[in-house]
Amino acid sequence: MGDRPFILVSGIGVSSHYFEQLAPHLMQFGPVHALDLPGFGGVPHARHALSISQFAELVGKAIDDLGLEDPVIVGHSMGTQICIDLAAARPELTTLVLISPVIDASARTMPVQAVRFLQASLHEPFRVMLLAVVAYLTCGFGWFFKILPRMMSYPIERTAVSVGASTLVIRGEYDAVCPRPWVRQLSSAFPHAVDVAEIEGAAHSVMHAHAREVAGLCVRHVSGARVRRDEVGAEGLDDASIAVVPEAPKQEISLSPVDAAKSFVDEVEGAIIESKGNKTDDDRLVELGREQQAEARASGRG
Repeated sequence: MGDRPFILVSGIGVSSHYFEQLAPHLMQFGPVHALDLPGFGGVPHARHALSISQFAELVGKAIDDLGLEDPVIVGHSMGTQICIDLAAARPELTTLVLISPVIDASARTMPVQAVRFLQASLHEPFRVMLLAVVAYLTCGFGWFFKILPRMMSYPIERTAVSVGASTLVIRGEYDAVCPRPWVRQLSSAFPHAVDVAEIEGAAHSVMHAHAREVAGLCVRHVSGARVRRDEVGAEGLDDASIAVVPEAPKQEISLSPVDAAKSFVDEVEGAIIESKGNKTDDDRLVELGREQQAEARASGRG
């Protein structure tokens, strides 16, 4: 792997905090850049609602400004739309990872997607739900509902036919937003073979609670290895070549009440610093606040 960089693009309304578990695992293999899109994560929004292609252009500009050569492009939820649009426009990008891609072409209506989102949410850890609530409040529902129609109508399966990058698609077992039939349909739209993996016990935000499994799949994909039958669980590969990956064993946490309370206080303090940085447009404070939150969460996991 060496120094191959990763670009992480989150979904609608949320921030780069959604990658707080995945990023440390990927950093063992290369530098990680988790981006916050305009209007999300405390970033000021544009005067008018942006299209998926306009978001993709901004991600491309970030890649150029950072001076990155052929980074691994990783998107989650609406971020998959942005990443696939970027990959279609920039054929020099060779590696693409789509986590929980949306929107199912057979169900592009808000009522259906709202029900599916709630179904998936029942299987999400409390931490993910907390991140979502904070992110949506920070984003503001006005901007959220301006972008939502763009996400709902974007034809990701049509863009896929123009993508030459080596592609990995990942979904969670309980992800009603990104069901198996839809993943099969999307994967078949690419002009080349696509690796598809499903992680047991996971839901829509699979890269958070199952970061180790997702990171392992990403690293194997970047190295050029296909998912083999002996690398997956008892179900192995189903008849449509979706690799079913078992959950990794839960890591034990041993933390005293005092240490747990301290890590919580430090995280809240970090969130306040980040919020102050967002309000004053001070990138230094934003970075400081996020670093403190990341360190507090790491210590809080024991």
